[in-house]
Amino acid sequence: MKNPSMRIWFQKSIQPKAIRLLSTGLGLFLQAWMRSVDARIADYGTNADAALREFNRPALYIMWHEYILLPATSRKGSDLTLLVGLHRDADWFSEVVENFGFKTVRGSSSRGGIKAILQYKREHQQTSLVLTPDGPRGPRRVLSPGCIQLASLLRIPVIPIGCGFNAPFRNGSWDHFAVPRFGSRGRMILGPAIDIPRKLNEDQLEAYRMHVETIMHTINAEAEGWAMDGLPRARERPLHAAPHASQERVSSLGVTS
Repeated sequence: MKNPSMRIWFQKSIQPKAIRLLSTGLGLFLQAWMRSVDARIADYGTNADAALREFNRPALYIMWHEYILLPATSRKGSDLTLLVGLHRDADWFSEVVENFGFKTVRGSSSRGGIKAILQYKREHQQTSLVLTPDGPRGPRRVLSPGCIQLASLLRIPVIPIGCGFNAPFRNGSWDHFAVPRFGSRGRMILGPAIDIPRKLNEDQLEAYRMHVETIMHTINAEAEGWAMDGLPRARERPLHAAPHASQERVSSLGVTS
């Protein structure tokens, strides 16, 4: 549009409505698609799953950016707040995940982080925070120190999440974003809760960053292997279980005989 006033009117009036409408349609399509996936979950720690009644304190969930679709479509109503970046594509993503039942705050470790933290503490402090520590631009599967600093500042534990699909579609983006095939398998593993001390110096921050990143790689590889082999784990449970259901947690991730 060459007319500046028309451009401003479009951006303020028409564009947000179009984004909201298209995002709602995309959200409904993704929900239906993901419901075809045989999605299962297991965990290492106690009280790590926000969808269970026993969950009793906010936490910071982290997962690799390429697998955000799996938890986003399976944890509706679980009191989760997603930290969404400030880049233009995030407008769409924010609308989509809000249709999934997530709350959102806008910011990142590099831009708008303080504003996002203040909004979270003001509006959503009783919920758990979710972020992708290698997003929004990568490098892929490299943990940003921002999530360690955030957990330290908020005094909430970090819970790493590993995810996997068997033979998913992947696009050519920096993260090789994964979309499961219709009717395929999806698996999620919740790692142990990791408490981060306050006032870390640079060496301590890097030590915790490397420690959490190592756990992320380990459980993500396990989740991907579980999705590929499909073998049952002891007392695993459906990922799409009703929020806050009273279910026995998984105390062992060993393969059942």
